[in-house]
Amino acid sequence: MRRQRFKRNGDNIIMKKFFAFTALASAAMACSAQTSLTVYGIVDAGVTKVSGLKGGSIKQLSSGIMEGTRLGFSGSEDLGGGWRALFLAESRIEADTGAVSNRAPSGSQVPDRLSQAALLGLPAALQAQVVTPVANQIGAQIGVNHLANNFWDRQIYLGLVTPVGAILAGRQYTPAYELNATFDTMNTQSSLAFGQIASFPPGIDIRVSNSLAYRIRLGGFSGALMAAAAEGSTSTGKLLGFNGIYKAPQFSVGVGYNTRENEKGAKSLTSAAVGATLNLGPGVVTAQIVQIKDDNPTGLSGIAAQLSALGQATAGLVQAAFINATKQDARAMHIGYKAVFGPNTWYTAYSKLDDRRAPNADTASYGVAYSYAFSKRTDVSAVATRFVNSGLGQSAPGGQGYIGGVTAKAGDDSTSLALGIRHRF
Repeated sequence: MRRQRFKRNGDNIIMKKFFAFTALASAAMACSAQTSLTVYGIVDAGVTKVSGLKGGSIKQLSSGIMEGTRLGFSGSEDLGGGWRALFLAESRIEADTGAVSNRAPSGSQVPDRLSQAALLGLPAALQAQVVTPVANQIGAQIGVNHLANNFWDRQIYLGLVTPVGAILAGRQYTPAYELNATFDTMNTQSSLAFGQIASFPPGIDIRVSNSLAYRIRLGGFSGALMAAAAEGSTSTGKLLGFNGIYKAPQFSVGVGYNTRENEKGAKSLTSAAVGATLNLGPGVVTAQIVQIKDDNPTGLSGIAAQLSALGQATAGLVQAAFINATKQDARAMHIGYKAVFGPNTWYTAYSKLDDRRAPNADTASYGVAYSYAFSKRTDVSAVATRFVNSGLGQSAPGGQGYIGGVTAKAGDDSTSLALGIRHRF
């Protein structure tokens, strides 16, 4: 009986908190016609079948077929004279589990070039004792579970809009990623999205915390400047970026650039992108090229310290091997076509990652996608994507809300078939 009373009391507390929040939100929206508070989100889920993975094909219910499921709050206040305050807070949610993190379909498996001593250039005797444990640590970070399950993982920022631009502070999308998303035929949706072929290691930093951004819009031109610092440090881990996009009725062009330091202050991932669109027939052609360079990968400088029992020379050798294996020097290109016919939207796209390093880990993707809109809020989608890997390429397709991980072994190809439903509110 005590347990039952406690449960009812707990339910009452939860309901009281809910009604209190609803009352506060309603009061905030009613207090001024010039102040707004919006609750919004997306629920996106469906079934997928991905081939080419270790153990064969995997069929599962997935969250984020076209777009990642999310819950967000945004608000603004008109301060007069062209000034406005605003905020946004957006959380990732997995529709299949209710969690705020996910795993790739291939789990914690890492590419062969990071899990096999021979491909790392290390003695075979180090495989079981050293290489496999380090590879497992790296594999534990595949997906979005490595973000410490932060509730506001997607975005959270506060801003002030002025007559000469906006200043925003918090966790935000980076300028190069915004350019990449704008000139992606899929606008980052589904396994056919451009970024899927360069997701591990990532070719572009998507979001960054501790960022300060200046954004401006003048007619058809929009631009952004961003500076960000690592948590607890202003001397290492910095990110700098900018973009500029011009949109005309029949075409658009843009450039974007990010450069980041690693935890030691050395220049790390740099991404430079150019893109364009052209109205052609009933649809739009979209194209993009991205140059990716990273000579000092982030987050690997502590490997040697973990292996100190092996001796300084051996530990340093292992750390250098993993750092070398995750360096990047690649060029990625994308072209696609999108056409809308009433409630029907058709997409087709081709993307290729050309690895210029010795591993020659190349990946190309191509496929088609279709969505049917029942309304402005609800649609269904179907996506078929083929990944072709060569050399030590080993990427598998995922969805907008998750990366696909890796195939069973280097050079294996993979196909993703997905059916989903999406609702926006």
